[in-house]
Amino acid sequence: MTTSAFLSPLYDPGNTYTDAIPGLGRFHLRAIHCDSDSVLIHDWVSRDYARFWGMRGDSREQVATFYRGLHESPHSQGYLGFFEGRPAFLVECYQPQHDPIGAHYDVRPGDRGMHVLVAPPETRIPRFTWGVLSSVMTLMFSDPATKRVVVEPDVRNERIHPLNRRVGFRYDRQVHLPEKTAHLAFCTRAQFHAAYYQALAALSRERLPAREPLPSREQETTAMETPPAIDTRLAHLDPERWARANRQLIRKAIAEFAHERLVAPRRLDRQGDWGDYTLPIPGANGHYRFRARRMQLDHWWIAPGSLAKIVDDEPAELDAQRFIIEFSAVLGLDDETLPVYLEEIGSTLSGSAYKQAHQRLTAPELAHGDFQAIESAMTEGHPSFVANNGRIGFDADDYHAYAPEAGADIHLVWLAVHTQCAEFSSLSDLPYTELLEQELGHDTVARFHRHLQAWGLDPGAYLLMPLHPWQWHNKLATSFASEIANRRIVYLGTGDDRYRAQQSIRTMFNTSQPQRRYVKTALSILNMGFMRGLSPYYMQATPAINEWLKTLLDGDAFLADNGFTLLREEAAIGYRNAYFEDAVARDSPHKKMLACLWRESPLNHLPPGQRLMTMAALLHRDKDGQALLPALVEASGLAPRDWLRRYLTAYLTPILHCFYAHDLVFMPHGENVILQLDAHVPVRAIMKDIAEESAIMDPDAALPEGVKRLAVAVPEHLKVLSLFTDTFDCFFRYLAPVMVEHGEARGDFTESDFWHGVAECILDYQRRHPEFADKFARHDLFAPTFARSCLNRLQLGNNRQMIDLADPSKNLQLVGELDNPIAPWRPSAHDTDDARRHTETA
Repeated sequence: MTTSAFLSPLYDPGNTYTDAIPGLGRFHLRAIHCDSDSVLIHDWVSRDYARFWGMRGDSREQVATFYRGLHESPHSQGYLGFFEGRPAFLVECYQPQHDPIGAHYDVRPGDRGMHVLVAPPETRIPRFTWGVLSSVMTLMFSDPATKRVVVEPDVRNERIHPLNRRVGFRYDRQVHLPEKTAHLAFCTRAQFHAAYYQALAALSRERLPAREPLPSREQETTAMETPPAIDTRLAHLDPERWARANRQLIRKAIAEFAHERLVAPRRLDRQGDWGDYTLPIPGANGHYRFRARRMQLDHWWIAPGSLAKIVDDEPAELDAQRFIIEFSAVLGLDDETLPVYLEEIGSTLSGSAYKQAHQRLTAPELAHGDFQAIESAMTEGHPSFVANNGRIGFDADDYHAYAPEAGADIHLVWLAVHTQCAEFSSLSDLPYTELLEQELGHDTVARFHRHLQAWGLDPGAYLLMPLHPWQWHNKLATSFASEIANRRIVYLGTGDDRYRAQQSIRTMFNTSQPQRRYVKTALSILNMGFMRGLSPYYMQATPAINEWLKTLLDGDAFLADNGFTLLREEAAIGYRNAYFEDAVARDSPHKKMLACLWRESPLNHLPPGQRLMTMAALLHRDKDGQALLPALVEASGLAPRDWLRRYLTAYLTPILHCFYAHDLVFMPHGENVILQLDAHVPVRAIMKDIAEESAIMDPDAALPEGVKRLAVAVPEHLKVLSLFTDTFDCFFRYLAPVMVEHGEARGDFTESDFWHGVAECILDYQRRHPEFADKFARHDLFAPTFARSCLNRLQLGNNRQMIDLADPSKNLQLVGELDNPIAPWRPSAHDTDDARRHTETA
């Protein structure tokens, strides 16, 4: 068959075109298959609603013959359009000079004509026809040769005229064609883009449906018999789930605030591990009552069903936001921070209710789940922070589109950014062109370059970079309007690959081609004490830091034998907006709105028969309270002590070695570690989030110029806190109760067993590395106590920018000390002397 002469290769019958519209869905077009598609098209065009299409009464063979002729003509082409994979519309594209309309106006070079027919609707979708027209227009203008689109709708087709105007058409005059009187209308590329972004902005501003007026007396009976309308985006917000979410969050708030000595529950009895406690409400005649067990590291394990609120001797509703208000003075929340914190608490509650409603896999089922099924199933954010799912900036649609637990496909926006303002950095063996070929493919890169050329721009003066769709529509389209107007930033459309948000929310995993890299982008939402941007300054050095660290780890024989590795952040682009750079000298979220990095995929490290799991999953409980970790242990066939030993060898041992051998520390909490499993048992730990969350605790370390940012000055007595806080207090403190709960019920595992296992892992490492005996003494992991570092106090003190990445020790909130749970297994002085003599002999 002949491909239309005026069309670019994008229109070739063998190719397809795809467009994703935020808040609406994904549209897909391909050339009509004249024979196989004719049954469907004949059904559409024969209906009364399609009378303006002009084919009512035609037979199926006549319809097939028409589109065969259209397809074989060098001047036209027909397309079948799909929405979310289902046939939804019909498109005809043509050259006006070879069409009757060409006799009614002066055809210009670059004019293209089109007709669109939408399929008979099965379900009404707001703005759907606008989405169809917008996708077709995007298709038309993706050909650089297209300068203007012309349409000639029948004047009687009153429904289409407002839609045409909405996508940017300007009506010129009426013309008389053989079969109709038509409006002649034109739309340039600039007119379409202006209308498109205006419509997207309106779409993003839409909130809940307008409140319905109260029914009249005559309507009341009928209204009571009809189920009330609901906003399906908020269907998870029902009284039962909301009550459960509030109970869970208040339990956590009491436990964590008591751990950080912000509140002090009082025990009512004096016997046994479990006790009844009361927590008075400041300035009120009320209190909270619960049953709890205080475990090692001053961890409060509160029995779920025991929590109650009593006010004036009567039971009261458990309301987490009210709890924060009641204790706001105790928590140090002032008039500026309290409303923001309440908003984060409200969002965290909503997220909890959503996860209850949409959780599909039980813990035993999840124990056999794949990497991304586990990632999207997590019901808890950071275990220490109370307000840990704020995501301030997302609306109801955004939540369903971009939250990790929604598990929705995301198509990244691609931009061209001018090299005067943007800088690319990468591993020494990864040039920019090779990265694009690997991540986009030759055809997509060529398409994006043609887009730039259509604007009269030189592709060589631009870098291509991905961006989160939310960031484009909610931040750059307005805050960077000058950059867009002056073509320092050019919108290229969405990529073909599907991505899925990870627990860190701004990191995307490629589900279309999993061997391709993660993409991490700036996302200017407020979440857990941070505006989640990305610094272009940090991006500049990120690949070099990762390359140096990977070389360090690979060159260490002990780590190589252990299998410990990291996922390199292999390339990055940072964009600097001159207005914000000149206006603000200090660090600011406004300087972090446009940057991205590419991180290698963990699947490229995975041997056959093994699988991956975020370490955060070890703390996961399903909606019925079942824990995932015991299901893993049981599936492995190992005793809990043996499973724990294997896990600690894979995770804790390399963390120890990095600290003692290289002064190297990470932030190795659950979300930053990926476990590689063989037969349900961890065999390897893989670190991620390297450049922003790792450090060499030696300011005088001899580091290459681009890596010197890693070297930080930390007081000697605080260095070991990187292990005590990040590993013991922020992860093991939560892991222990999960194992203990299951083990005590079976009678084969206790809290002492857990900490004894941790101590044995550390002792085993120390026996094997006597050369670090002096460091073991100086940074003593068996000290009787260590400083209590309080994370919620950081967020409560500043819930917009709670830490300074450039000065980690300044960020510490230290309140008292914690008893060290492994101190009872401290090695004897005899063991220490033997180790030292062994080192001197060696």
